[in-house]
Amino acid sequence: MKMEYKRAASLFLDALFPRRCPVCGDIVMPPGKLICPGCQGRLSFVKSPVCKKCGKEILSEYQEYCFDCTRHRRSFEYGIALLNYNEAAGASMAAVKYKNRREYLDFYADEAVRRLGSEFEAMRADCLIPVPVHPKRYRSRGFNQALVLAQKLGEKTGIPVCSDILKRSRNTEPQKELGPSARLKNLEKAFTAEKIPPGLERVILVDDIYTTGSTAEACTRALKAAGVKNVYFFAVCIGQGQ
Repeated sequence: MKMEYKRAASLFLDALFPRRCPVCGDIVMPPGKLICPGCQGRLSFVKSPVCKKCGKEILSEYQEYCFDCTRHRRSFEYGIALLNYNEAAGASMAAVKYKNRREYLDFYADEAVRRLGSEFEAMRADCLIPVPVHPKRYRSRGFNQALVLAQKLGEKTGIPVCSDILKRSRNTEPQKELGPSARLKNLEKAFTAEKIPPGLERVILVDDIYTTGSTAEACTRALKAAGVKNVYFFAVCIGQGQ
């Protein structure tokens, strides 16, 4: 009876507020789906072989690490990602952040757990920690997409979300035009972590996009300085590896 009530409520909400596709932005058909069937093929899901550190696709199964991870120190244990960053994924993530299309994250969280559920379990995380945004950016945007994503993942995996541990204390310059070293320098001291509660040793950082790894690295350093032993990460989209 409870399931029937939830289904009826869901159908009512779909009729009142039709769900829009995270790729094309049009109303999803047939109703009840999270993405247009034809649009899912425009997304590039990460597949093996991948870098053992950051999770980017690599060219050969005989490689262990991508080019970036052989050149730059990584303090996190390793990471996983759902999608290769392409035009469709980039436009979808931009719509989430700048056009308040938070509902798109329902599809990405659902697909992440479906495809990567065993990976999340293997991390044995005590909590999910969203990458924070600076309060100024939060006020202008009205939400933090990483927090919304973490909450949806938490609902599906049962892993609690801890959003009050990691803070962004500096509003850094935009990262888009910077190289890997400049990005990390730009983020130095941008993140701080509160004292970690007893028993919280393994965490998963959650973010929308992983490019050079500078944000994940800066967050990891802050968390480990505060007492976290193992830091993993999940990103919806990840840049292309080599």
